[in-house]
Amino acid sequence: MFKRSPLRLAGAALCGTLFLSGCANHLPQRSEHEERVERKLLDHSLQIDVGEPRVLELPQRRIRIHEQKTFEVTAFEVTRRYDRYTPYQPWREIYEIPLGAVAVVAGIGANALNVVMLGSLPDTATKDWISYGFAGLNPFMNVESNGRSQQNLANLDEKQQDKRMEYSSLPWAERPVLIKAGEQTHELLTDRNGVLRLNLLDGPFAEHDVNRLGTLLLSVEDPQDGVRTEATLLVSRTLRGKLQEAHALIFDDLEDDDVDQWVHRVRRLSELGLEEEASELEQSLIELTRNDPELQQEFLKALTRDGRLVADPGEDQ
Repeated sequence: MFKRSPLRLAGAALCGTLFLSGCANHLPQRSEHEERVERKLLDHSLQIDVGEPRVLELPQRRIRIHEQKTFEVTAFEVTRRYDRYTPYQPWREIYEIPLGAVAVVAGIGANALNVVMLGSLPDTATKDWISYGFAGLNPFMNVESNGRSQQNLANLDEKQQDKRMEYSSLPWAERPVLIKAGEQTHELLTDRNGVLRLNLLDGPFAEHDVNRLGTLLLSVEDPQDGVRTEATLLVSRTLRGKLQEAHALIFDDLEDDDVDQWVHRVRRLSELGLEEEASELEQSLIELTRNDPELQQEFLKALTRDGRLVADPGEDQ
């Protein structure tokens, strides 16, 4: 009988591979799984809470501003499948062809031995060696390589998992508020809690003509989408009558006055119903006399005689 030597088998295999062609060696597909959340804005509004009453009887008011949004939230499970392959590089055939020939011979030998051993050899020896060998012998294909593999998106599958509504209410923090008083418009900023501290005796209103402070128009706008809202505050006639006198009591030069005039200013603010402003002026005068203990004590005694309850300034020192 004619027996084929392993060398002749390898030669036949090499001839067979010459009829095969392929630019890339395809690898098993790879899959990626992730969750994607899509948020769709359904409603966007701004809310100005000017407090009660809507008519100002006192010069100070804390105004709260909130931004409210409604979203439709949809959750998706996303699966991406990629086709993977080893790109062809001709120069690699210099070493892949001889290694492929050795692998084919080794794989044939392993398969023959596997028959004797009743199939106990692993597939890496009986199948993978032959696959590697034929890929190496093919001059138009490189062997599989995970290290330099490339991939293309083959399929994208999205499945909706959940849909719900979300609501948010956040403070209009450190953002501008426009206030129109008469013919003038002023811009103030809220604090980090979305609170605007309005004081008609301070800031841009201090030198304002009180006769034109009858109506305050507050407005806020989000420049991103143009959402805007307005609110109106009225200033009572009684308060307008107090503002000019109160401004002089608070801001006129204090250092040229004596203790009795200081006490008069505090008392007069209290008589006008501006107790918060009276307390603030009182604390400012205590701070002003901190470096003159005798003058400070004289001022505190005069306040006490006038019927005001004064805290010990030493508690804050």
